[in-house]
Amino acid sequence: MSEILHGCLPDTEYLEVTARSGHRYGVWVTTPPGHADSADPLPLIYVLDGNWTVGLTAPLIVSQADPYLTIAPYIQVSIGYTGEEAAAWAQIRNRDLVPPGEPIGDDMLATLTAARDAGAMTQEQVDAYLAELAEAHADVFLDFLTGELHPHLRSKLRVSESGHGLFGYSYGGLFALYAWLRETGLFASVGAGSPGVASADSQIFTLVEALPELGEDAAAPRLHITLNEAELLGDIPFYRGMARNVLTTVERLHTQGRSEQVSNALLQETHVTGLQASFLSYLKTCHRR
Repeated sequence: MSEILHGCLPDTEYLEVTARSGHRYGVWVTTPPGHADSADPLPLIYVLDGNWTVGLTAPLIVSQADPYLTIAPYIQVSIGYTGEEAAAWAQIRNRDLVPPGEPIGDDMLATLTAARDAGAMTQEQVDAYLAELAEAHADVFLDFLTGELHPHLRSKLRVSESGHGLFGYSYGGLFALYAWLRETGLFASVGAGSPGVASADSQIFTLVEALPELGEDAAAPRLHITLNEAELLGDIPFYRGMARNVLTTVERLHTQGRSEQVSNALLQETHVTGLQASFLSYLKTCHRR
């Protein structure tokens, strides 16, 4: 795998890690240009849905050397799935990226039914998708990320003590938002691209309401949220509903006095094309020299 990756993703190494939960993950570690000749420790930026995202986001690591930008050096850690699960990542991710107890929502059910009726999914695939959502454990995956994977990588790489980041898109964005609200202390910044807040009764709103008051001396992590114009204004009800829920989340965060922590951007993309633009927006906003 590493030899194949070196042909298309320079400076990327691949490893597999088994969590205490028994789940196995594929991990792509991408270092910036010149890293081998430097002794400087660097922060890690974790990127979710690695089976899809690594090819679109890891090449942007060269943006650190762009003289027109001010992106600070980092090492990217993309996390995905291995073996048979790699082929079914879009289904398996529901287990790891969705908060426990998250409602599925009528719009999601209608979207899955429409996909089945159109032949885009079989009933078996719909049932498997819903089964993963019903047993979602973002809390377990977050514990793996912060308590297992991060210490493991620190033992292998030149990693700085602070400045680490997390980026996710769609359900990965939902997880990123969930991780930010959980305030683990690991991440200095979090990027949530088109976060999949698919229900008006989302656990996200409960977590927002439970946020403690922000102390004057607290080093609160940054949160950068992006949405795509086509999601907000397009003709797909599911994405319009999701966008409304995200905007409601932003409004409630402002009401909670978190305005200085939260930034946002509206991108001229679709839900599919917005990944790379969202990641770059996060880097330019939250990970600056």
